[in-house]
Amino acid sequence: MQLFCSCQSYYRSELLLHSAAMTELGAKQHYNELDPDTIISAVESLGYLSDHRILALNSYENRVYQVGIEAAEPIIVKFYRPERWSNQMIQEEHDFTRELLDAEIPVVAPISINKQTLFEFEGYRFAIYPRFGGYAPELDNPEHLLQLGRILARIHNIGDATSFEHRPTISIEAFAKQPSEYLLQHDFIPMDLLASYSSVIEDLIKRITTAFDKAGDIRTIRLHGDCHHGNVLTRDDQFYVVDFDDARTGPTVQDIWMFLSGDRQYMTARLYDILDGYIEFREFDPRELHLIEALRSLRIIHYSAWLAARWDDPAFPIAFPYFNTQRYWEDHVLALREQSALLDEAPLDWRPD
Repeated sequence: MQLFCSCQSYYRSELLLHSAAMTELGAKQHYNELDPDTIISAVESLGYLSDHRILALNSYENRVYQVGIEAAEPIIVKFYRPERWSNQMIQEEHDFTRELLDAEIPVVAPISINKQTLFEFEGYRFAIYPRFGGYAPELDNPEHLLQLGRILARIHNIGDATSFEHRPTISIEAFAKQPSEYLLQHDFIPMDLLASYSSVIEDLIKRITTAFDKAGDIRTIRLHGDCHHGNVLTRDDQFYVVDFDDARTGPTVQDIWMFLSGDRQYMTARLYDILDGYIEFREFDPRELHLIEALRSLRIIHYSAWLAARWDDPAFPIAFPYFNTQRYWEDHVLALREQSALLDEAPLDWRPD
């Protein structure tokens, strides 16, 4: 199946910081009432002439559409969810992506019009992107992983050149403590699982903290932040990285670990393939390997709270019907326990030649 860049992904961050602001009913209602006429008018306010063909793309955090343009290729337009990111945060993401593009790194960046990439129309903030077709990489293909490692290293070299001023940093507080507190305070977890959830979360946060302590004082840089196979497209034997919406500061392994899954032997082989390409352009600190399962644990904790905080958005119960069921929370607690066990194991082994 061919994939198109929707400039979105379902993993989002800084949940608690912005969920309180999202309780403002006026902003949410306005966002949920975004209609085709407004979408077309917003695009045409930038000088385009639409052919009135609109295709909603698979996205949840923001609203993303393919819009047909008269006598030209369609474009992708992304309308930002209110209150999640400030204008400064969005602009910083755009500037980072275009900085990568200027360095001839294969990324899909927002289109600039008169040196502007963030626009507003009738209270909606939006950006436009070129339509980009491609296929997801094959994660069991060593050549694909080698090329992926090279691109990530080049992204990180640019990311290391300066720092974000406004975008957040990956932390245990933001990705574990605050999300778990949110779930416990908002009556999502069934009563019969509350004690189990509280216990496993407390234990897991301790183990995550220990993993970060073992890694030590590692370098943090500007990252993609949500780099998984759905945010990498391959076309004409070239890989392209899309959707920097979750760009933030963190350890470089954050952009690597999501390509690793399966048993230990399989993940080790994939890690070697990625890092073989990575170290052609940038050194990798092996101490960061202590963070792979810690970061995976943070994602699991945060993801459930992200769903909970968005549950009053009409799109979410339709897209995630399994969420907030007894079976979901039983499986979630089990997954957290499994992560606790994995954090007791030694980190993946990698010794460069």
